[in-house]
Amino acid sequence: MPRVILEEQKAYEFSFDIQVRVSDINAAGHVGNSEMVALVHEARSQFFIAMGMSELNLGDSEHGIILADLLFNFRAEAFMGDVLVIKCHIGDYSEKGFRIFYRVSRRGDIIALAETGSVVLNYKERKPSFVPKIFKNLVADFQKKHGIS
Repeated sequence: MPRVILEEQKAYEFSFDIQVRVSDINAAGHVGNSEMVALVHEARSQFFIAMGMSELNLGDSEHGIILADLLFNFRAEAFMGDVLVIKCHIGDYSEKGFRIFYRVSRRGDIIALAETGSVVLNYKERKPSFVPKIFKNLVADFQKKHGIS
């Protein structure tokens, strides 16, 4: 079966630490795949907050995002009590969306790489929309502030 192979990004402009909780552990005794999705979602939410936005407000109080796709490559297990570092990077803009790249690690060792495709949605009209210029500017300013140009 062919696999989608994700690549680590050159740089990530945001980093979020989270400790694995008992509720993140599955029957196999490690972080389950659905729980890892929730951990990455928390990191994404905190990323938007750090940039002064939210998933429902891309800086213009009119546009937010919905996820179009989600990919994971698991490389190692994570266990209760582990502190995971989830790094995030926004890139690959299209007319109506962009991608967020994630690196999940423990003490520097990669646990998983992930990628989400986000589509911009005008929540009043409930229709896909162009990526707002203010969003691109806020992201570019945040990236520049964190050494990414």
